[in-house]
Amino acid sequence: MFISRGSKQMAAVLVGQFHARDAEGRVYSVHEFQESNPAQGDLAGSAPTTTYKLAIGDRVEKLEGDEFKLIQSGTILVRESQTTLAS
Repeated sequence: MFISRGSKQMAAVLVGQFHARDAEGRVYSVHEFQESNPAQGDLAGSAPTTTYKLAIGDRVEKLEGDEFKLIQSGTILVRESQTTLAS
């Protein structure tokens, strides 16, 4: 996926996926992207930026710890733990 921002291009790579819940218990599939910021002419590139989006494309802002906020609605989400139960 390439994102054009003016004259420079940034490549966004999917690096993770997880589920998060809102206060009413609804589950959201969140995708984590790493965006590279390549060097442009004489300017050095900057460190990669991490962004988050729902699987349907809505933007998500990371707050603190396991908390996230849907940009469009302001809904607060909490990331589910990654625990796996052994059989």
